[in-house]
Amino acid sequence: MKRVSLILLSVGVLFLNACNTKKERIENNDSSTTESPYLGQQPPGIVPEPFAPGMVTTKKWEYGGVFTPDLKEFYFLRQIEGVKKQEFVVYKNNENTWKETVISSRKGQPFISPDGKTMYLGRSYMERNNVGEWSEIKKLKSPFDSLPIMRLTASSKGTYFFDEFKRDFTGDIRYSRLIDGTYEEPKLLSKKINTGGSFHPFIAPDESYIIFDSEREEGFGDSDIYISYRQQDGEWGAPINLGGNINTEAWEAAATVTPDGKYLFFNRNIGSDNYENVDIYWVDAKIIEELKPKE
Repeated sequence: MKRVSLILLSVGVLFLNACNTKKERIENNDSSTTESPYLGQQPPGIVPEPFAPGMVTTKKWEYGGVFTPDLKEFYFLRQIEGVKKQEFVVYKNNENTWKETVISSRKGQPFISPDGKTMYLGRSYMERNNVGEWSEIKKLKSPFDSLPIMRLTASSKGTYFFDEFKRDFTGDIRYSRLIDGTYEEPKLLSKKINTGGSFHPFIAPDESYIIFDSEREEGFGDSDIYISYRQQDGEWGAPINLGGNINTEAWEAAATVTPDGKYLFFNRNIGSDNYENVDIYWVDAKIIEELKPKE
């Protein structure tokens, strides 16, 4: 910041700095202090911004950021420096200090249930006990154990919405309801949503909408992010492209909404077709309400 010679201007600058809620990295570079959630970042408006530059988002590969319901933990995946492998990372807020911990090598794509008690990792999951510790990784049982699931999300009712991976990059989104304590056989969503290339679903906690990504003729180029709203008859409405503020000619995918409903997180390819630089972006989630068809 440019120095000024006038005392009044100096005081003003100091005051503005004191009011700034952005993160402050401390000397050991593995923590930051903040008095606000979201890793101390200044929230974005209607134009997406990289999330936590230098802390989460870098010039390398980061993907799949999710918060716990209390907004005190942020989990994501990133490329390991110097090798072609990814690791599973968490930032935890303890007394207004965010501290980074590498949990393990990559374990699926993280999604945390609305009640915060389960973390899904594709076909695997972990459960949280009463003291806040995660269990060992467990495998989902039939009928999910044999499916090539990339990302599984769950509503407050416990309904699963998930995609599948195929080597030809085709796939569809399925759902499975929890009925009397047992999950039903997965069913395909309608053709409105499934085009043979629909991935990474995020289901709203109340199942009022579903967000997913797909490459379609009316899109902006590569994969775009779409939203479909639940209609009064229970069916899903026609998917709506989230528009040019969020979607570009690049690959945008794997969107999620923060537990407080305020911000939309998603991933964007910034590098080449080799996806060596995928970044985590966030944007004001009011677009979800703005795009909802008026009844």
